[in-house]
Amino acid sequence: DESSIRAYNGMHRALLSTMVLGVTTGYSQTLEIQGVGWNAQAQPKKLVRNIGCCHPVDLPLPAGVAAATPNPTTITISGIDKQAVGEFAAVIRSVRPPEPYNGKGIRYQGEYVRRKAGKSFGS
Repeated sequence: DESSIRAYNGMHRALLSTMVLGVTTGYSQTLEIQGVGWNAQAQPKKLVRNIGCCHPVDLPLPAGVAAATPNPTTITISGIDKQAVGEFAAVIRSVRPPEPYNGKGIRYQGEYVRRKAGKSFGS
């Protein structure tokens, strides 16, 4: 009945709960691509991204994670492991995080990016 044992019990309960939820319903994460000419295409074992480079960049899918592109500017990542889905979404987003001046970048669906004013010239 010590506090450390109760903490471990709560941790294991949460881990088991996420495992059961992952097997029954699954987890998914949706990313949106903002930028002129930027897009992505899901292939069976890789994700091909055109995001500001002169060539397409291939990213292999980890085991247990599937990617779909309902339209060229939306990426949906799904799987049964919450940690793997979130980590792969973070890897995709880290290549081009949303920037506050032009609003370009890869963002989570529903993520709000606060816009900043650019340089202003005084004359």
